[in-house]
Amino acid sequence: MRSIWKGAISFGLVSVPVKVYSATEDHDLKLHQVHDKDRGRIRYQRRCEVCGEVVEFADIDKAYEEGGQTVVLTDEDFEALPVERSREIEVVEFVPDAQIDPMLFEKSYFLEPEKVGVKPYHLLRQTLEQTELTAVVKFSLRQKQRLGALRVRGNVMVLQAMLWRDEVREAEFPILDEDVKFSDKELKMSSSLVESLSTDFTPEEFTDEYQLQLRQLVEAKLEQGDSIDTEATFGVPAAEEGEGGGAEVLDLMEALRRSVENRRKAAAGGADDGGKAARGAG
Repeated sequence: MRSIWKGAISFGLVSVPVKVYSATEDHDLKLHQVHDKDRGRIRYQRRCEVCGEVVEFADIDKAYEEGGQTVVLTDEDFEALPVERSREIEVVEFVPDAQIDPMLFEKSYFLEPEKVGVKPYHLLRQTLEQTELTAVVKFSLRQKQRLGALRVRGNVMVLQAMLWRDEVREAEFPILDEDVKFSDKELKMSSSLVESLSTDFTPEEFTDEYQLQLRQLVEAKLEQGDSIDTEATFGVPAAEEGEGGGAEVLDLMEALRRSVENRRKAAAGGADDGGKAARGAG
């Protein structure tokens, strides 16, 4: 990994020099656009509406328009802002982990200490871990002041950029204000279904099936010269329940009951398989 920024965590009189690394990456298959007739590559160009020339990114300034007037801001203007020049990750306060709404979380970054900051880095990391607190911080990155949460992940501190409160919309759906009634049986059955699906979260068990199938499609096209047999590649789709006789409409209670039964059968089947495997091993 390459560091994208250098700064220092600052809390009280303590300063911890750190390097910042992107903690996440996109695993999607990279696709580009082509002309459907001749397969020619489609590229986006930054073309000036005044002179018509294609402009290099280095020659582009930013501008803000309001009331028919345009204000142009250059790189020098941004660099002159005191906040933009700051290389400080300023700890504002420490709060309980559960008090931060996950809706606010944006991008995550790993923080690696510089050699001179190893000891205070570990001290802060261990303090956050033992107290179960999150450090709320302010920092500037890429011409934007950001709010952040400094948290612990294993033996590394993670800086999670957060949205400002006014960047999260309020959900206003009048239909949710309606008085909805359900029976105790429905609530009990729903709780039973939730309980049957409850487990510990293990991210490794989940895969992006769309990307896997997309990659399979690309590989099949390469092997078969762009024309593929869909059924040979992906198999025959399973017939949908009720196909041919119209979609079956279930009431809520019946749907819950069937769901719970299916979960119980699946669990019982897994237990039987485990028992057979154990007996076979003996």
